[in-house]
Amino acid sequence: MTTTELSGSNPIVPGHVQRGGPTAVWRTANAEVHKASVSAMDNNAYLIVDRRTGDHLLIDAADDATRLQELLAAEAATGSLVGILTTHRHPDHHGALAELVASTGAPVLAGGPDADQLRATVDHRLGHGDQVTVGSLGLHVVALRGHTPGSVALVLADDGAPPLVFTGDSLFPGGVGKTGSAADFQQLIADVTERVFAVLPDGTVVLPGHGDNTTLGAQRPALPEWRARGW
Repeated sequence: MTTTELSGSNPIVPGHVQRGGPTAVWRTANAEVHKASVSAMDNNAYLIVDRRTGDHLLIDAADDATRLQELLAAEAATGSLVGILTTHRHPDHHGALAELVASTGAPVLAGGPDADQLRATVDHRLGHGDQVTVGSLGLHVVALRGHTPGSVALVLADDGAPPLVFTGDSLFPGGVGKTGSAADFQQLIADVTERVFAVLPDGTVVLPGHGDNTTLGAQRPALPEWRARGW
């Protein structure tokens, strides 16, 4: 396990993890975030822990329920598992969801338009502007339509540290997520531009559904190129 203290003076975190390898961990004043790769497709699973209460939220139960249970057993996660959030409906992001729900009893959260296509009953259908509470932490839901109709991102802001945005497959280093039509691409690039880049600072750390992290500042200059190429 590698651990990094995330502060304003240390805004960029590469966040490279691999299947079977150690978890990457970042700490802010009030939160702890764990990242693990849990599939052959390098799906990332994230555990967000409120350091004050020990309550925690899992993002994307993608695969490997045993590995995810190890993630849930993090030393700081002493409180309740308040939910399992699925960023979007594609099967590689919820392959272990039903098994984990059966073993933990945790409620399931997902974007409303994607909710009926998950492998478990969704208890909370999320919309743009909603808030997810994890102990004393408030995380903001950002709907990013285009990769799927119900894709959602989650923003964690803590005093003294750059925001973290968990983007699923809607935003990666090098571009937005795959879309099935020109109209879907236009929707996604518009949402990412208006709801992420326009409102969050350059130091914001992007934690995607696959692969390494980046920052908004590193990606912002490429926005015109992405629009021009159409993907």
